[in-house]
Amino acid sequence: MMIKRIISGFWIVSIVIASLLIDWWYNFRICDLVVIALIVLGLREFFRMLEHKGIATYKYFGICMGAIIPISIMLQFELTKKWEFLFIVIALLFLILMQFKRRESAGVTIGVSTTLFGIFYVSWFFSFLLKIKYLNHGLGILSSILLITKLGDIGAYFIGSRFGKIPLLPHISPKKTVEGAVGGLFFSVLGACLSKPFLSFSYPHLIFLGISLGIIGQLGDLSESLIKRDCQIKDSGDLLPGMGGILDEIDSLLFTAPVFYFYMSSIVR
Repeated sequence: MMIKRIISGFWIVSIVIASLLIDWWYNFRICDLVVIALIVLGLREFFRMLEHKGIATYKYFGICMGAIIPISIMLQFELTKKWEFLFIVIALLFLILMQFKRRESAGVTIGVSTTLFGIFYVSWFFSFLLKIKYLNHGLGILSSILLITKLGDIGAYFIGSRFGKIPLLPHISPKKTVEGAVGGLFFSVLGACLSKPFLSFSYPHLIFLGISLGIIGQLGDLSESLIKRDCQIKDSGDLLPGMGGILDEIDSLLFTAPVFYFYMSSIVR
């Protein structure tokens, strides 16, 4: 299992680094396409989890609508300012109109709500990585959030696997431990300090940033664990051997990306 995790993690990191380097030198928008692909795969896994629970969702509609959000950011298309909200309202109207074709109204509220939640949770939240990229010096800032968040994930896993004894929240995720959470925070701080060339913050500022994003990232991880617990499944998918699915790998970024974007957009102009 450990070897499989290392191999899967190596390929993920390689793809992300390669896409960032290509965009850095040639501006081919490869990173944008990687983000869009991860959103589509993540939405597919999210709706499959709900199907496993017996909830009827509008899977294909949700995936298509979810893909439009990052594509619009990549193309820098804005029908109105903050148009994502208008888009989600339109998506809701379409979902309601689709109900008129059904002969039964049972499960309508749950189906519509979970479809919209998937668009919010996976697509909109993860699309903030693209918003970060389009800030001034955005590729460096994007590298920072990836470094801080993913080093925190790696630290939590390895420290928890090796030294973990005290359960963190066993009713949500039985394998997560207090030791792992502390290790994750330490590695997040390490990632923030390694990001100094990109962020140019003082070390106290970077330590604060590492701790804050480390906590938020672990909340993102626990949130996805809560969803999986509710759906009674262990992993969101089996695309990555030993590591589960795409959602299992991006869950922490779903929370850190929006917070980091709003934080940095108030500083970077």
